[in-house]
Amino acid sequence: MAIFEPRQRDIALRDLSITERLFEGLEDRPDDAALIDGPSGAVMTAGDLVDRIRRFAGGLSAAGLAPGKTIAILAPNIPDYAVAFHGIAYAGGTITTINPTYTAPEINHQLIDSGATALITIPAFTEVAKEAMQGTGVTKLIVIGEDSYTELMGEPLAAQAPVDLDEFVVVLPYSSGTTGRPKGVMLTHRNMVTNVEQLLVPTALDDGETAVAFLPFFHIYGMTVLMNMFLAAHGRLVTMPRFDLELFLRLIQDHKATRLYIVPPVALALAKHPLVDQYDTSSVKVIFSGAAPLGPEVETAVGERTGGRSIQGYGMTELSPVSHSTWPDVERHGSSGQALPGTFCRIVDPETGKDLGPDEEGELWVKGPQVMKGYLNNAEATAATLVEDGWLRTGDLAVIDADGFMFIRDRLKELIKYKGFQVAPAEVEAALTSHAGVADAAVVGRPDEEAGELPVAFVVAAAGADLSDAALLAHCQSCLAHYKHPAEFRMVEAIPKSASGKILRRLLKDQLVAEAKA
Repeated sequence: MAIFEPRQRDIALRDLSITERLFEGLEDRPDDAALIDGPSGAVMTAGDLVDRIRRFAGGLSAAGLAPGKTIAILAPNIPDYAVAFHGIAYAGGTITTINPTYTAPEINHQLIDSGATALITIPAFTEVAKEAMQGTGVTKLIVIGEDSYTELMGEPLAAQAPVDLDEFVVVLPYSSGTTGRPKGVMLTHRNMVTNVEQLLVPTALDDGETAVAFLPFFHIYGMTVLMNMFLAAHGRLVTMPRFDLELFLRLIQDHKATRLYIVPPVALALAKHPLVDQYDTSSVKVIFSGAAPLGPEVETAVGERTGGRSIQGYGMTELSPVSHSTWPDVERHGSSGQALPGTFCRIVDPETGKDLGPDEEGELWVKGPQVMKGYLNNAEATAATLVEDGWLRTGDLAVIDADGFMFIRDRLKELIKYKGFQVAPAEVEAALTSHAGVADAAVVGRPDEEAGELPVAFVVAAAGADLSDAALLAHCQSCLAHYKHPAEFRMVEAIPKSASGKILRRLLKDQLVAEAKA
């Protein structure tokens, strides 16, 4: 077995819950601003954050909503997101984080699948939350800023509710994995704390650094790298409920942000958009891009434009999420960096199962303490992803060079990556074929410079049906989040399939790639 070892073979396993680890970065600086609401400028100090987490945990416990129960959070990035998240964790509960752009059917699916018994949201989302709760096990709706939330601020919980750090699932983010509908990814306190410690080695944060947090906290990237790692390292976050380039640049300038955590579409904007020249980005030391590969040209241009060091990392929800990052002493543009401490890799030929060596392309397999426990209630998907001796199959084709730098080349899995978000073709296809006028459908990604990929739907009309793009889009809008909507509908006579009936998406993908190059 050919194993690529990390620069640092071991990582200390801390016997702490994720909230206890957060408190280490907060309790010794009670008067420092920890969270600042970007649009309003409202400040939550580190001392305020600790107190509110303890009191919310106490209130949840007194109300019988914790420990041992799952609570969903449906909210944008606001300071109270951290209060809700860590209040649940500290009380011994499990958090399932929901994308706030989801439609009621999508939220309903996650509430049922996760077994949530309570839902935390904001006033603007109350109606969709109530609709989504129908037919689920959710009996309590908690609205941040209203009595249902403030009344849960009870007596402070003195200590972390007892949990098995290695076994108890503290967070259930949803990921499509290698294919199919989103699945609950079971991450333990050990997974989460260890990934924070792993990240801090190459990140090398100084006390008091500032980042603007537009990466959503419901997503594992924003959750671990910003809400947890950054605050645990004595950092300060300026939150943005949604991304807006002009506001982002203004907050960087006004708060003298030192680190930018971004995704490739934002990197492209920073490299090319004329607005950037109107703001002072001289405080920025490092720009870190993740969630999808970033080409070397754009990566280089971002650094030159902003004056910071432009680097990349790699991860997936199933890895808590990071396995690779660029270290401080060396970089290679276009690479996702080198393995984090305690993270071991293999490159495996997807056809033969044979291990490959340096500079040979194959599927990236990862092993380390940040690897998930498995998929909730889905033994089949877990067995397909977690294989022999704890190795996780990423579904990504990669190359690792002789120095340990990893380069993502392509994907084995069918997922479409739109602006860093996962779009599962099977989910969009299921939505399309639920339309009475659609006999069959296939969805594949078309290369796009700004978005990474755009979903394109190939649609077979049912006999006698008169389908329009507008009707198909309206149908998708009724049941899918906006980023899952096809950017184009193509009417075809048939969808190419194998003898077993499996859609041959590669043929359609090759057609779109050829068109993009033409």
